[in-house]
Amino acid sequence: MLPLTSSTAHRDGYVPFPAGPAAEYRSAGYWQGRSLGELLRETARRHPDRTALLGADARSYATLDAEADRMAHGFRALGIEPGARVVVQLPNVVEFVPVLFGLLRAGVIPVLTLPAHRRSEIEHLARLSEAVGYIVADRMGDFDYRELAAEVQAAVPSVRHVLVLGDPGPFVDLNSVPREGDSLPAIDPGDIALMLVSGGTTGLPKLIARTHDDYVYNATASAQVCELTEGDVYLATLPAAHNFPLACPGILGTIAVGGAVAFVTEPSPENAFAAIEQNRVTVTAVVPPIAQLWCAAVEWEEADLSSLRLLQVGGARLAEVNAREVEPALQARLQQVFGMAEGLLNFTRLDDPAELVHATQGRPLSPADEIRVVDGDGDDVAPGEEGELLTKGPYTIRGYYRAPEHNSRAFTPDGYYRSGDLVRRLPSGHLVVSGRIKDVINRGGENVSCDELEEHLLAHPAVRHAAAVGLPDAVLGEKVCAFLVVGGEMPTLSEIKAFLTDRGVATYKLPDVLRRADGLPTTAVGKIDKKALRNGG
Repeated sequence: MLPLTSSTAHRDGYVPFPAGPAAEYRSAGYWQGRSLGELLRETARRHPDRTALLGADARSYATLDAEADRMAHGFRALGIEPGARVVVQLPNVVEFVPVLFGLLRAGVIPVLTLPAHRRSEIEHLARLSEAVGYIVADRMGDFDYRELAAEVQAAVPSVRHVLVLGDPGPFVDLNSVPREGDSLPAIDPGDIALMLVSGGTTGLPKLIARTHDDYVYNATASAQVCELTEGDVYLATLPAAHNFPLACPGILGTIAVGGAVAFVTEPSPENAFAAIEQNRVTVTAVVPPIAQLWCAAVEWEEADLSSLRLLQVGGARLAEVNAREVEPALQARLQQVFGMAEGLLNFTRLDDPAELVHATQGRPLSPADEIRVVDGDGDDVAPGEEGELLTKGPYTIRGYYRAPEHNSRAFTPDGYYRSGDLVRRLPSGHLVVSGRIKDVINRGGENVSCDELEEHLLAHPAVRHAAAVGLPDAVLGEKVCAFLVVGGEMPTLSEIKAFLTDRGVATYKLPDVLRRADGLPTTAVGKIDKKALRNGG
């Protein structure tokens, strides 16, 4: 085994867990000294012949385990060193899993991005992480990722390797990389395992560095709460690089217990219901708009959904009226999940009474999760009162990667993460999410940074001032509305969308509504009064 030291993986800009709490998490058994790569290895030893990945290109655990090793040797053969970062942008396909485990076992840090990300986000994340590689599919729908890769490689000189799943075009075929080697590095469970991408609340998205120790706990403790077993089949319905379908318990939690994983690239009832019926899916996770659509679709879709035992709904608050519809419509247990890629996860439990499942967003996963609910001065509010949620614990980061200025605002001096979520805490410990204090729009479970969108809008030659706000929407939860103060003729919505798309902005961040304003209202301290804009003024 090649050594992989902490100095290799813990590059400048990573904020580690303090030594004292880290020792406590180890002694209490929350951190077990296991790497993510070992989750697959251990299951393959126990159940080599059991099916790990379902679909046209199904794999047993023994096959997947060997493929992950070969993939790791391939990355080593390319000269990608332990501790290096590689941006991964793949759709929901079975190949996502061996690529992920191959990188993990090679000691290479995957930067997990979403299929919807475009040039603006990918260039930023590649530059921020100093990525040496970029792994993409050839295309998805009518979007060609090879063209995006060419733009990224031209803009970010550190990206030396572009590997393509499918037709490689001018790049390297992922499946053509040599897959033999002598040794793989020893992995320190305390080192960075992977990087998730923040939803973005101020400017461009941040990088969330998760260690093997904390993310193994994230996945395995979530699996216990969901009572996941080797008989379960998990359907990755949301993009696999999201924290929710990846490790809450998601793909990694399912692999840890020896269950099977299936994928669907598009969560329409037609596609998802067919996948549930064909693969006898027992568990999946969706955002509220999809849950609402599925509940309605049982009226016209005839698929057999009888295998589904648990539907997790998260990413945004599920309204109580919609929560009450899930179990009668889908004949599956509803589990509300409120969490963040930065760490803290809250689940309603499978034995919770209906009123808690319908009206709350769950209670913390871990006994070691520390929760505070505070007012604007940082003082704890009375029980049951609304305040901002602060948290720290064995799987919540202590700082974003290479973001010291932002960290000074996002974390308290004693290490609590300021979530920006407004909550009420019930006597049972369950949280009711009531809103946000951060300037972000939650559009169908995807966070849209108002700052980032406004910056792009201001680059339009006709726009003098811009404000992005979320407007209530029955389907999406919130839709994106852009108020523009312009000089001359007002651009149309289609023109603004085309302009932003040309700037490489992801599709889900584009405005749904465009409104002209003669001026933007301000608060007493001179900030744009977005409450007034939402209320029509």
